[in-house]
Amino acid sequence: MKPYYAVIFTSVLTEQKKGYETMAVAMETLAEKQPGFLSFESARNELGISVSYWESEQAILDWKQQLDHLKAQALGKSKWYDRYTIRICKVEREYSFSR
Repeated sequence: MKPYYAVIFTSVLTEQKKGYETMAVAMETLAEKQPGFLSFESARNELGISVSYWESEQAILDWKQQLDHLKAQALGKSKWYDRYTIRICKVEREYSFSR
């Protein structure tokens, strides 16, 4: 298996959540269309964790600068996120189990 990259986005939302879910779905759909995108996983309670997987660091940088994504980032900072952290990791190997 060729190494790939994971972008781990952890966040806590503000009380103002109107429009957030719609934008999150739109960004996931848009990300799936980007060159180098591999897959996406997400879960949310008090803390949201979203992980997107990419073929290369360049694909991640291109996604970060995508125009609609930039607009969503600005809305997130101004309305929806109390705080967030982004971690970018190189995945050297993976293991899984499925029943």
